[in-house]
Amino acid sequence: MASLLELKEIFRNADAVCFDVDSTVIREEGIDELAKFCGVGDAVAEMTRRAMGGTVTFKAALTARLGLIRPSYEQVQKLISDNPPQLTPGIRELVNRLHQRGVQVFLVSGGFQSIVEHVALQLNIPTANVFANRLKFYFNGEYAGFDETQPTAESGGKGKVITHLKEQFHFKNVVMIGDGATDMEACPPADCFIGFGGNVIRKQVKEKAKWYITHFDELLKELEER
Repeated sequence: MASLLELKEIFRNADAVCFDVDSTVIREEGIDELAKFCGVGDAVAEMTRRAMGGTVTFKAALTARLGLIRPSYEQVQKLISDNPPQLTPGIRELVNRLHQRGVQVFLVSGGFQSIVEHVALQLNIPTANVFANRLKFYFNGEYAGFDETQPTAESGGKGKVITHLKEQFHFKNVVMIGDGATDMEACPPADCFIGFGGNVIRKQVKEKAKWYITHFDELLKELEER
């Protein structure tokens, strides 16, 4: 197992950095915001807590939560326009700095493509670098389920995305940053995991992550060390 010093070295020499989105790049959990918007906030927030703690499989939790919310296409679009996701302080500067260093930045999320692409746009991350779940709608805009073939729709999916990126781009050092159990599970194949507690602290992640931060400034400082 790599020491904290070794993890910091991997981060400083990263070819690619993959960020979780909900409660990491943005302050909120996208699915909880959508649930509140659709009037089923409390029930869905409890399911999210269980999913993030790793006590139920991600796919089971996602299926159950979406079955309660049943968001229409119009509701999803209205959520983005009326309550756009709030970027976590420091993330814009960190992504800019990584881009300046020639590091590829990816958003790997169990959230929804339409919301995550909106976030990517704000951070100058190409939509090709977004891996997230896709909602499906009938021709009249009513909810029709989600694309279960996406790797991010199941537990272990973020690791599958990283394996794919390594094979496609021959990255040597890939870093995964996130707040939840599904992010921590992605290392390996990620070469370094950084736990993030700036918006919410997941006890399991805080206890098990070798490198745990609460503000992105901590990572910016690491990059300035060289």
